[in-house]
Amino acid sequence: MSGRTSAAVGDSADAATGGGTGTVTGLDREKLFAARLHAVRVRPYLATALFALHVVESRRVPTMAVDRHWRCYVSPGFVARTPVEELAGVWVHEVSHLLRNHHGRGDRVVRERGLTRAGERLRINIAADCEINDDVYGDGLVQPGGVVLPKTLGLPAGDLMEDYLRQFRLGSWLPDAAAWLDCGSGADGLERDWDLGPDGAHGLSEQEQDAVRFRVAQGITGAPGSTPRGWRRWAEEAFHPPQPWRQLLGAALRSAASGAGAAQDHSFGRPSRRQVALPGTVLPSLRRRPPRVSVIIDTSGSVSDAELGSALLEVAAISRAVGGGRDLVRVLPCDASAGVVHSLCRVEGIPLLGGGGTDLRTGFATALRVPPRPDVIVVLTDGQTPWPVRPPCRTVVGLFSRPGPARPVNEENPDYTPKGPPDWARVVRIG
Repeated sequence: MSGRTSAAVGDSADAATGGGTGTVTGLDREKLFAARLHAVRVRPYLATALFALHVVESRRVPTMAVDRHWRCYVSPGFVARTPVEELAGVWVHEVSHLLRNHHGRGDRVVRERGLTRAGERLRINIAADCEINDDVYGDGLVQPGGVVLPKTLGLPAGDLMEDYLRQFRLGSWLPDAAAWLDCGSGADGLERDWDLGPDGAHGLSEQEQDAVRFRVAQGITGAPGSTPRGWRRWAEEAFHPPQPWRQLLGAALRSAASGAGAAQDHSFGRPSRRQVALPGTVLPSLRRRPPRVSVIIDTSGSVSDAELGSALLEVAAISRAVGGGRDLVRVLPCDASAGVVHSLCRVEGIPLLGGGGTDLRTGFATALRVPPRPDVIVVLTDGQTPWPVRPPCRTVVGLFSRPGPARPVNEENPDYTPKGPPDWARVVRIG
């Protein structure tokens, strides 16, 4: 057992004997576990995760905290002064950090964004709290005072931790809420000196953690109507984790091109097997040819230059996906009206003209009107457009990822919000 582990066990022993200070002589486990049972009653889909947490008594945490190995550190004094209904909410809050992998996501954000300054891990903890607190309290769980919500920072509800990190800096409100802002390494990835660490007892392995998440996701997807929207989104991603978007786009394109009736033609280059029934008659065979693909690129004012550059990269990837046949790929810039249809010669030679409003219905109409008709239509857009009725060919929509809510696209009606891509399209998020 490491020195850090021994110190943590010593904290627990001191708490059990009173530690020589204060009036709390030990952790009231009966009260703590009664609060967990209340949490299970009102959030039954979290039962597997709540019972997977191992309790460690410690006076070095201000309230309750978790480490990345699914241990829950509990202050005896906090349990003594907190009602059972509020403790139940804290149970759900802490296990939510672990289920949503905030420690792993925090480590990834630190690496990708270079967040090395003092206080960055605290910002991650606050952003993680904003992500989960909308879904924690209410419907049987009492919200304690001082809990950080998105509205505390003047931010919209429903975003992810990574989105909130871009939208705020530490402010003067922080000291009043500081007691709630140390949820442990399970919330931000930064190991504390009171953590038992990977060599300590009663930690869960990564495989065991994944098994717990899978069971919880099963419970949520089995009864989606009884869970908040944030948990439903999490459960869908737990079953279908995000994959590299270019692989998804290529897979969606190949699936669309290889469907029944797609990209088939007759050829006399190979005899038909049926001509043995008709001696003296030459019958063509049905052969699969590479699909014809029309790429509609959204060039409206809501699409940035960087996204247009990304769209051209996707055109090149689409050309490779159909076997390099550039004569099979056509590109159509479109904002409120369709531009000129370009056959693919060189990607960098395609003029992406536009900058106005958005109505990709004209792009669909033009792509289908210009012969030969495409087998697959690929649309690269931010999604802020009206959509046509289902076209007579398969459609793949590549959506540019955007943080925050969608911006309105109708200047005459500022409250207008476009609908998402239709159900008949295969949607892939780009970026």
